[in-house]
Amino acid sequence: MFEKDTIVALATPPGIGAIGVIRLSGENAITIANHCFYGRNNNQVLLSKKTHTLSFGKIVNEGVEIDEVVASLYRAPQSYTGENIVEIACHGSPYIQEQVINLFLSLGARMANPGEFTLRAFLNKKLDLTQAEAVADLIASDSAASHKLAMQQMRGGFSSDLKLLRQQLIDFAALIELELDFSEEDVEFANRTQFIALIEKIQHKLAPLIESFKLGNVIKNGVPVAIAGKPNAGKSTLLNALLNEERAIVSEIAGTTRDTIEEVLNIEGIAYRFIDTAGLRETMDQIEQQGVERSYDKINNASILLYVADGAQIKNANDLADELSAAEQFKIPYLLVLNKVDLINKSVIDEAAQHAQMICISAKNGIGIEQLKLAIANILVNKSLQQYSEIVTNLRHYKGLSNAYNALSDVLNGIKNNLNTELVAFDIRIANQYLGELTGDITNDDILGSIFTRFCIGK
Repeated sequence: MFEKDTIVALATPPGIGAIGVIRLSGENAITIANHCFYGRNNNQVLLSKKTHTLSFGKIVNEGVEIDEVVASLYRAPQSYTGENIVEIACHGSPYIQEQVINLFLSLGARMANPGEFTLRAFLNKKLDLTQAEAVADLIASDSAASHKLAMQQMRGGFSSDLKLLRQQLIDFAALIELELDFSEEDVEFANRTQFIALIEKIQHKLAPLIESFKLGNVIKNGVPVAIAGKPNAGKSTLLNALLNEERAIVSEIAGTTRDTIEEVLNIEGIAYRFIDTAGLRETMDQIEQQGVERSYDKINNASILLYVADGAQIKNANDLADELSAAEQFKIPYLLVLNKVDLINKSVIDEAAQHAQMICISAKNGIGIEQLKLAIANILVNKSLQQYSEIVTNLRHYKGLSNAYNALSDVLNGIKNNLNTELVAFDIRIANQYLGELTGDITNDDILGSIFTRFCIGK
């Protein structure tokens, strides 16, 4: 719908930097850039250049030189968008960038909308819809794990398999629809046994993808880790030790932490959001009580719990069992962190060593902190990552996969219960609709608008 337009935008972050890259895409991109780009011999050379070439020169407006630049040229269809693209690398002055963009606008380009370059890549079949969405995830990735998942999706991820399975479903659907044309003759063109096997095969593909979303979502947004325990157990000291900075106020006075404090730390390539909470106890102080209530909310919404116990107060196996029960009550993966290892009874340390979910540290002296980080990495994500060959991180994908799975269950039940062929055909159409919306084989303006308006301008 925009194929006749040529769009322009700054592709690098706004502000002062060494260089800025201005991107043009569209049928007239090369012509527009050629109007104001002059090579070494003051010749307008871009029209004669081959695709995927770099040219050094200058941008000139009515005889006034704006900047020395490097122009990258990509001819359609061998480009990111599938259109002619010119990228101008100029100096990173906001003034220079503004002058170059305004010059291109005066020559017939228009400003790009958010995500419009990637939208054109999708419309020109350079990317399917899940790959296009992975571009945004790749830009936003802030850890090795989120980067890996985005790159996997950029290369096709699960969408390639879904396209093949959806085509098989369409082929069977065509036979079902043909039966409707001969309904009075009571004939079957689609082998029901083979059809059931195909549906079960598709559901077998969808099920682990749906299940993986819980893990993928926390990796994408950072794994929430609640640091909880009784007052004065050393929770804030532990947060400071993990971050290697004085982030939280530490005091011997019980109840110092009145509200939650959150910080992000990268461990083994995965972002963790550590949440220091108020000490868990009964209190008459209304402000502290609000902090305790917030602590319970944060713990219940966390993916991992670090339950910190004051090791100096643990004298025997019974005390240790009480702390273990306190951690287990929250019903989420946890580590029982016995703090103040220098004050812990040796028999308690020996007992704790028998439990994989217990670890002894000294937050104040930094003892055992690295071992704790490794234990955190292993408790949930690293083990879970090995369970899935592909992981879903996008909420739209999760909903689409779930809807498709449920629609296929309706088809399966209809066939097994000898439901009217017309009703079975209707359920198949619904399943095909959901699968097609996932990959972008079926789209509407609302879906595209929702996806691409979240992109940054210039991408």
